[in-house]
Amino acid sequence: MRTKNPALNLKAFDQVRSYGSGESMTIQGTVNKTFVMLFLLVMSASWVWSKLMRPAALVGGFEAVADKPVVNVGPYLMLGLIGGMIVALVTIFKKEWAPVSAPIYAVLEGLFIGGISAIFEMQYPGIVIQAVSLTFATMFSLLVAYKFQIIRVTQKFRMGIIAATGAICLVYFINFIMSFFGGSISVIHSNGTFGIVFSLIVVAIAALNLVLDFDFIENASLMGLPKYMEWYGAFGLMVTLVWLYIEILRLLSKLRSRD
Repeated sequence: MRTKNPALNLKAFDQVRSYGSGESMTIQGTVNKTFVMLFLLVMSASWVWSKLMRPAALVGGFEAVADKPVVNVGPYLMLGLIGGMIVALVTIFKKEWAPVSAPIYAVLEGLFIGGISAIFEMQYPGIVIQAVSLTFATMFSLLVAYKFQIIRVTQKFRMGIIAATGAICLVYFINFIMSFFGGSISVIHSNGTFGIVFSLIVVAIAALNLVLDFDFIENASLMGLPKYMEWYGAFGLMVTLVWLYIEILRLLSKLRSRD
């Protein structure tokens, strides 16, 4: 069993099998930790969100705060993005720190999610609730499909998702490098047909990575890994959820910009 998500890779767990004495990892424990991390992420995201947005007075949704100076959320975005990446790497290489580092990662990602969501919301009112709804609807739909074996995680399925995810990462990495020289792969950011098709493909691949994550958590629990690996499993699932949410947000923004 393999997954492209570096946080949920069984090879990375081989070294902790020997520490399985005592209380072991369970699926329910991992679910509980995932909810804790989601709560922390939502709290920190809401704090940044409140800096720019407020409930609309007469209609549903939110509007930009206009009665106080505009808050620069750039520092929060950078702290969340860079800090989250650093903590994620630490968690991957120091799995036993997950009970502490995983919640910190959730808080930092919340800063990033809150800031970027508020920016998108100001441009396209109502887009955030759509993205959140689609993200969780996708997760629960795939969880049901996995649970009832509508989607079977075969070796070919794993290898296909791994290859597709690797290709997407390569494209994003090349685009990142090009940005230092004032360039970019413009078609993947455009709201044209190719740009939208690209986003649809990325959203689909991100969603299918959730299936690999579910499969990993189930099998890792059966292996009797140490209890702290529940936090590590929740962390890995959170990484995929954040990626899926961002990609759905980007896709919706492309569609809305065509109106």
